[in-house]
Amino acid sequence: MILVNGRAADSVSAQDRGLAYGDGVFRTLRTEAGQPLWWPDHYAKLAADCAALALDCPDETELHAEVCRVAEAGQGVAKIVLTRGVGARGYALPQSQATTRIVLSAPLPDYAQDTAAVEINARWCTLRLGRQPRLAGIKHLNRLENVLARAEWDDPAIFEGLLCDDSGVVVSGVMSNLLWISHGELFTPDLGLCGVAGVARTRLLRAAGRRGIRTHIDRFPPAAILAADEVMICNSVIGLRRVARLDDKTWPAAGWTETLKTALYEEVD
Repeated sequence: MILVNGRAADSVSAQDRGLAYGDGVFRTLRTEAGQPLWWPDHYAKLAADCAALALDCPDETELHAEVCRVAEAGQGVAKIVLTRGVGARGYALPQSQATTRIVLSAPLPDYAQDTAAVEINARWCTLRLGRQPRLAGIKHLNRLENVLARAEWDDPAIFEGLLCDDSGVVVSGVMSNLLWISHGELFTPDLGLCGVAGVARTRLLRAAGRRGIRTHIDRFPPAAILAADEVMICNSVIGLRRVARLDDKTWPAAGWTETLKTALYEEVD
């Protein structure tokens, strides 16, 4: 089911700025029994991203109701897309803005099912992310870098690709955030110059704090990943997965993925 500005529809104006310029933001979240998982975190991130781009954020109660309206009866995925709406040709912001609000759902993909393997294989991508602090951390609609990175492989055995920025610093996965454990401490890349700060990553950092696990957020080279005791990826649909192989490098399970996965789903925040 698809809702556009609260009504069942499957199209937007050809003059919508989200289509023309990627001028907007989005959230992708998991739903369980018709309810969005981690809703307070997702709405808070959506509101923050809207504020960063000077977009009007929908009322939380109204948006929550629309997500529940489209959600699958069992497990599923919901997506919220907000654009700056219809505008004349050109980059200048329209004097009068009317946000386009799209809410849609899809079945939970096989790779995100609870029965899916917790261990995944990954590869390094050759594409390098451009650094832009003004957009860093925001889940904006221009995801062409991710599209091109994902086009680098078609091997079904490869679940994810890892990305560096144009200076060679590790940033994230193509569709995920990246974390690793070294000597009992949790590390994750600083996303102050590029990349998306996902809700699952935020929850894991909070969870680590509750468990007394020291965390480090900084700019790290690829060598830091290769020297880790356990490497993980996360997003709001797949949860937390352990990277068992990265190109020719392999890691045995060290137990951290299961520990942090349990903490990720704790509803204590």
